[in-house]
Amino acid sequence: MARAKARFVCQACGSATSRWQGQCTECGDWNSLVQESASVSSIFAARHDLSAGGRAVSLGTLDHDGPLPERLATGIAEFDRAVGGGLVAGSAVLIGGDPGIGKSTLLLQAAALMARAERRVVYISGEEAADQVRLRARRLGVGDAPVEIGAATSVRDILTTLGEGEAPALLVIDSIQTMHSDLIEGAPGTVSQVRSSAQELIRFAKQAGTAVVLVGHVTKDGNIAGPRVLEHMVDTVLSFEGERSHQYRILRAIKNRFGGTDEIGVFAMEGSGLSEVANPSSLFLTSRDDAVSGTAIFPALEGTRPVLVEIQALTLRLASGATPRRSAVGWDGGRLAMILAVLEARCGLSFANVEVYLNVAGGYRLSDPAADLAVAAALVSALSERAVPSGAVVMGEIALSGEVRPVAHAGLRLKEAAKLGFERAWAPAGVKGDGIAVAGFGSLRALVDHLLGR
Repeated sequence: MARAKARFVCQACGSATSRWQGQCTECGDWNSLVQESASVSSIFAARHDLSAGGRAVSLGTLDHDGPLPERLATGIAEFDRAVGGGLVAGSAVLIGGDPGIGKSTLLLQAAALMARAERRVVYISGEEAADQVRLRARRLGVGDAPVEIGAATSVRDILTTLGEGEAPALLVIDSIQTMHSDLIEGAPGTVSQVRSSAQELIRFAKQAGTAVVLVGHVTKDGNIAGPRVLEHMVDTVLSFEGERSHQYRILRAIKNRFGGTDEIGVFAMEGSGLSEVANPSSLFLTSRDDAVSGTAIFPALEGTRPVLVEIQALTLRLASGATPRRSAVGWDGGRLAMILAVLEARCGLSFANVEVYLNVAGGYRLSDPAADLAVAAALVSALSERAVPSGAVVMGEIALSGEVRPVAHAGLRLKEAAKLGFERAWAPAGVKGDGIAVAGFGSLRALVDHLLGR
C-alpha cells in the first residue's frame, strides 16, 4: 500500500512544497508553512481512466422553462442593494471585513428580519456561545425573532442537524475560519480546512436551495484570509468597509454572479445596531454657509446611486530650492501628478515650489476619472485663494491635451445635485441639466480662466 507523503502548505497563498522552509517562495511570507498530510496515491490511481464508470449528468438548454431561483429580500434595503436585489436561493455569499466592523451585527439583524417574515433562518456561530449571540440580539432589539441559533464548528454535525428537517431559507456561518471537516487532517483555519469546509457548505446550499452566508476573517492587508480559491467558489463576495472610530460603514460587492459589482450599501453604527443611511451624500459634504477656497463638490456615481463628495486641496509655497511634497488621501497619487502637469503645461500655472495636499472628505475613496475636473478646480482654487461657488458641482475627465472629456451618466449625477439644492454645474461642453444651470467647458484652460476671472 502506498504511504501518505507529508507536504507543507503556505497559509497565506496556498502554495505547497515537499519540505519545510522559513519563507514561502511564492508570496514571500515568513513562517507561514504548515505541515499537512497529502492524499495517498498509487500507480493505479495515477493511471486510472476517468472517461467511464461515472454517473451521467443531466443536461439542459438555456431556454428551459423551469422555475428560476427566487430572490430573498432580507428586509434591509441597503444590504439587498449591495447583493443585487436580495439573496438568491441556493447561492453562497462571503462577507469579509476588519474585526469589530459590524459583520456579525449586520447578519444577525438581517437574519432576524427574514425570520420575522416567516422564513426558517439558522445562525451557526463558531466563535461565540449561543447565549452570547442571544445577548447581542437583545441589545439590538431582535431578541424575539424566531432565529434558530447554534454553536458548532464541525461541518458534519451542522449538515446532519440541517438534514433532519426542512431546509432553511438562510444559513449564516460565523465564521468559515472556525469550521472543521473530519474528512481531512489539519487545524481549523488552515488552507485545506477552509477549502474543504466551504466546499461542503456550498454543496449543501446548491442541493437544498438555501442561501448560505459565510463570514470571513481578513489579513492585515485587508484581504480575506484563507486560500484565494475560496473567493472563486462562492457566488458573491462582499467587503464591509469603514473605520471603527467612525460611525459610518460601506458594504461593497467585489464579486457578484447575480448582479453588478458597483453598488454599495451605506450604514451608520448606532447603539441599537446598524441603521440604513438613505442619503449617503450627507456623509461626505461639509455644512457651511460661505464658500471656502480649495474645495470642490463632485457628483460621484456608485452603481446606480449618485453620491456627492467634497474634494479638498491645500497648497503651500516653499522657499526656492526646497523639494515640494505631493500627498493625496482617497485619490490616486499618479493621477494627481498628471493633473498638476496638465495645469502647468496647458494652463500656465506653476506648482514647482508649491506643496500640494489633496483629500476626499469623509474617508471616501475615488477612482472615477470624472473627478479630474473637480480636483483641478480645487487645486486652482487653493493656489489662487478664489473659492468655487458654494452652490456648484464640478465633473469632467481631463485629457493630457487639456481637453475636458464627457463623463458617463451625467444626467443622473446632475439630477442628484439639483435634488440636494445645488444650482449650477461646471461640466464638459454639451452637457445639459434638468433643473440646474450648466456651464460647459471644452478645455481645462477655459475653466481656469473662468475661475480666475481672466
